[in-house]
Amino acid sequence: MNEVWLTQEAFDRLKAELEHRSGEFREEIKARITAAREEGDLKENGGYHAAREEQGKNEGRVRQLTKMLEAAQIGTPDIQEGIVSQGMVVTVNFPDLDDTETFLLGSREEAAHTSIDVYSPTSPMGAAVLNQEVGAEISYETPSGKTLRIVIVAAELYVP
Repeated sequence: MNEVWLTQEAFDRLKAELEHRSGEFREEIKARITAAREEGDLKENGGYHAAREEQGKNEGRVRQLTKMLEAAQIGTPDIQEGIVSQGMVVTVNFPDLDDTETFLLGSREEAAHTSIDVYSPTSPMGAAVLNQEVGAEISYETPSGKTLRIVIVAAELYVP
């Protein structure tokens, strides 16, 4: 996993989620599996299968959070004025569509806790604008295969 820039608030929130999922929540799921197992016939035991599925999802999230927190950098990367980097609010214009969009270039983990759209630096548009200068005109390919042209209008440090 590439380095991930997180605010201190986001890091603390994710760390608390990891502690909950790898402790108390994991034990709750184990208890549900044990109780369902005691009911007998596991083939037709919906409670058992649901608890096992939830266990798998929880363990996947624990692995994801562990990797993310190990790679996390707290704060914002070194920022050069006029150059787009993670932790910046970026405004782009789509000249062919006569439309403008403003978003935070950062971790998707920030998305649930901000009112602004968040684009990952690994998303097609995020990768296209990363390290570009304000005023640059860039073309990038969308997941559907369409090529879009954008002009970077502004890039400012995100302040939560």
